[in-house]
Amino acid sequence: MAVSLVWLLVALVLASLYTAMHRIAAARRRLPPGPTPLPLVGNLLSISRSSPHRSLARLAERYGPLMRVRLGVVEYVVASSPAIADDIYHRHNAHLASRPLFDAWWGEKHRLNSVIALPPHDVWRAQRRLAMEEVMSPRRLDALAPLRREKVRELVRRVAGHAARGEPVEVGRAAFKTFLSILSSTMVSVDLVDSDLRDVVREAAILAATPNISDFFPAIAAADVQGFRRRMGELVARGYGIFEELLARRKGGREAGEPRKDDLLDVKESNPVLDRNAIKGLITSTDELAFINISKDLMVAGTDTSSTTIEWAMAELLQNSESMQKVKDELRRVLGTRTQIEESDISHLTYLQAIIKETLRLHSSVLISYYTAEATVELQGYTISKGTNIIVNMWAIHHQPDVWVDPEKFMPERFIGKDANFFGKHPELIPFGGGRRICLGLQLAYRMVHMVFASLLFHFDWKLPEGAKKDGIDMREKFGLVLSMATPLKALATKSCNHM
Repeated sequence: MAVSLVWLLVALVLASLYTAMHRIAAARRRLPPGPTPLPLVGNLLSISRSSPHRSLARLAERYGPLMRVRLGVVEYVVASSPAIADDIYHRHNAHLASRPLFDAWWGEKHRLNSVIALPPHDVWRAQRRLAMEEVMSPRRLDALAPLRREKVRELVRRVAGHAARGEPVEVGRAAFKTFLSILSSTMVSVDLVDSDLRDVVREAAILAATPNISDFFPAIAAADVQGFRRRMGELVARGYGIFEELLARRKGGREAGEPRKDDLLDVKESNPVLDRNAIKGLITSTDELAFINISKDLMVAGTDTSSTTIEWAMAELLQNSESMQKVKDELRRVLGTRTQIEESDISHLTYLQAIIKETLRLHSSVLISYYTAEATVELQGYTISKGTNIIVNMWAIHHQPDVWVDPEKFMPERFIGKDANFFGKHPELIPFGGGRRICLGLQLAYRMVHMVFASLLFHFDWKLPEGAKKDGIDMREKFGLVLSMATPLKALATKSCNHM
């Protein structure tokens, strides 16, 4: 008994010495404060796998809005306030815009071509410029407005079919199909909603959100213990295969005399900086609308993130009859006797805009963004060394009580008359990131989400099925590449008094 007590005292002394030495070393290096890491595993045991955003937010309450954590053997600095996010996205963005080398990105050598994984240098800039000027430019988006309008009409017709049969609509799934149809038609002039790409996107999103031991212990990454790199490579190859088929089909059509479509496939031939693999990377890689871990591209960003926004917004309105009535009254007032919504109406739908902003604040599709310092910088008086990984905890920023009154409450009115948007200039609302890595598809996502949601509300009245009405909506979160609902939302639609 005495011997055991002695060893216990020795262990406590050694633990205290380890903690003290760790803190002294951090202070000397002017590192941010943070929890003392355990040997080998670091602070992994303090981070919940199902809700890491909440775990990090709780730690930040104790250690401050800029803190240091160690995940395995890898050091991270976590930012949890608008002021620090603003410094990262603007003051120091030239040095803090690179990405960590997540292991799964190396599947099929995808990192060499990905617009999100590449460092912000020549090829990355060329890809961004290509997307912004040729795919997401106001000129091209305006030209494709009729296409988006028709895709929304198709959605309305599908929902009307469910309404006629008395069947509930799986809201997120219906929106997902519409967004994928719009994005693929916009980028490659082909509707890929029924292709293998849908399954590739969904599986890659799940895989990318799963913690990878290779990222916490890089020394054993080559072993690919969990097989993530191999599986991601298979998914990337399937996505590349779809693109190769599109290229071959386009080439055949060109030889047969078909006119240019001026989409991404046609632009490729006029941009000498980008080879075939780089263009494939642009289509099948990750976009910032929602980078938490590894793999998301323009199509993923425009489908999963946008569809989950619609799903969360509808769930909130079904629980807030006053807000539902307000937005439906606004739609009738703005549209008058018209039966179709135009994108030009969005600017007049101020309460609808407020609902989308509040949904993105309360249920950010992307919760965490990752960056890597390319040079040593001073951030809020602390030293961030070159090579340090940085986490911007968007969820924590969007739920700060000193920034938002009743942050857990759905309250669109907070944005009425408030100068705040999500285009990167207001660091308290950054669901799409900021700085040079801000979402490539933001302008298109803005148009799509508002048009789809407004059309669903204008053409239909919504209510919960009897079972859900009794039990209530399951508002639990399912952590993944995007923050989805744990139980997919199903709702009954009936034609409203507006003409179809």
